[in-house]
Amino acid sequence: MKKGYFGLLIAAVALAGCKDVLNKTDLSAADPSIIFRDSALATLSLNYVYDQNLPAWGGPTATTSLGGSSYTDESYGESKYLEGSLTVTDVTDFGTALNATNSYGKIRTINSFLQDLKNGTIKGGTRNRLLGQALFFRAWRYFELVKLYGGVPLVLTPQEAVGVEAREAAFLPRNSTSDCYKQISADLDSAIAYLPAKWSNPAVDWGRITSGAAAALKGRVLLYAASPQFNPNDVTDKWKAAYDAGKQAVAILSANGGALHASFDQMWFQEQSNPEAVFITGYNTSSGDQAKKNNGYDNATRPKYTGTGGGSNQPSWEMVKAFPMLDGKKPGESTKYAYSDSTFFKNRDPRFEKTIAYNGSTWPLNGNAGYRLWTYYVGGKTTESSATNTGFYTRKAINPTLEASQVQYAGTDWIEIRYAEVLLNLAEAAVGIGQLEEAYTQLKAIRKRAGIEAGTDGLYGLKASMTRAELFDAILYERQIEFAFEGKRFWDLRRWKRIEKTLNGKRRTGVTVDLKASVDAGTFLTIRDGLKLEEAYSNYFTITVKNLDTKYAINWKDSYYYFPIPSSAIDNNPKLIQNSAWGGGFDPLQ
Repeated sequence: MKKGYFGLLIAAVALAGCKDVLNKTDLSAADPSIIFRDSALATLSLNYVYDQNLPAWGGPTATTSLGGSSYTDESYGESKYLEGSLTVTDVTDFGTALNATNSYGKIRTINSFLQDLKNGTIKGGTRNRLLGQALFFRAWRYFELVKLYGGVPLVLTPQEAVGVEAREAAFLPRNSTSDCYKQISADLDSAIAYLPAKWSNPAVDWGRITSGAAAALKGRVLLYAASPQFNPNDVTDKWKAAYDAGKQAVAILSANGGALHASFDQMWFQEQSNPEAVFITGYNTSSGDQAKKNNGYDNATRPKYTGTGGGSNQPSWEMVKAFPMLDGKKPGESTKYAYSDSTFFKNRDPRFEKTIAYNGSTWPLNGNAGYRLWTYYVGGKTTESSATNTGFYTRKAINPTLEASQVQYAGTDWIEIRYAEVLLNLAEAAVGIGQLEEAYTQLKAIRKRAGIEAGTDGLYGLKASMTRAELFDAILYERQIEFAFEGKRFWDLRRWKRIEKTLNGKRRTGVTVDLKASVDAGTFLTIRDGLKLEEAYSNYFTITVKNLDTKYAINWKDSYYYFPIPSSAIDNNPKLIQNSAWGGGFDPLQ
């Protein structure tokens, strides 16, 4: 797969590698006055900024590895965050050393680029496009810090060295959280003004930031600022700012081809001209050259016995049961479609089959369009060579056309911001200011694309005349389903301060599917692929629920809504003040 400008990244990295990238002339061994009078060279330098800052598959997890499915009810996995044993040394994204890979090292690279561009001779639209992309990534980097800690030191120019071990943010105090949000918004406003809504050469520029992507990120940023984590007093002005940003993002994107992709599952496999893709990280299928940039997700997620699969990101029983029924109602609430744990797969929201792989499901893999997945046990032993722990696998964005030998080189692009998110961000902000009908409009559009039945009222399973609180709940529920295994669930629960309500005191569960003792395993093996699912589960299987969290019940603490500044950072910079919930005097709500 050709990935446009990503093919140039190796050249940019080669330039950057000639000299410490955190030096003031950090992007190459050449004099910046040479680079920044040539737009092609400046673009190569900018590509290095992309390479440093683009999120990996599943979103910007950084050193905390937060945002993944194991930190929510989507999947499972032990962690200090959910055990309730987090310390001030554990969340280390802040960064203290002079290092190109930590947050302030990346910000320094961006600031150096901006300064050198300002001092260079590149003018006009070319300069503005370079400037807009760099400002986008500075906003992106600061937003990721604010999400974790609240306000952080705003460093907007490359800092001179201080002492033997220079620190990018050394001896600078933390800015208020509100000041950080203002700066992030200002950078994104500039990016929106400077960047094109479309790039002129999609084959080369696929993945470059557009004005629509900048507007979409601003919509996400201001939605966080308006959410209960940052807005506990429900200040309407914050919701209005998020709403205005959401409207702007939808207007820019929709005027330039942005839309919901026709297919919920196939959107991942369309690159150029993909209407759903707003902000992406490009990957390729190279298997040998030094430009290799495979996504890793596909190989890690599919079952272990299918080629080189890793079998990770396994859905919990809670996630499986969360999906609506075909009429859009939650399981147990539908009067049209009855739900039973013994036939959990029956009459579900079509997104269920496109997200969850389960015992007996048809799941094209390795080019086999008729492949059926079997995960059952016989006499306590699994029929799989390496069993799923939860009883399920994630199938979202797993490319069914790849041959087993090519899975490890999967090049499916990561879509960090989808058009669906832009619509749901707008819907949530609209609820915040009391524009409830607009929220209904966006929710119905998402559900219609999903394939949920419209119903006689045309509400696609949504309750009529919901209150503000009910609509907020409906939107968070829709996000849980629409963005399952896309790294959004943890942050949604955190910004709404609902982790305790959703998870605390609970143990996530999975299932074991057993072949009934009365069934001859050999005979069943010969007939299973011809059986209808309901017949198989009714006559041949039993389902047993099991705990996946065996070490502890979940114990997320209120202090985790703003993580502590790492002890090493405070030791390094005496002007940094720790967050109030961690024994310091800094109020993240200011």
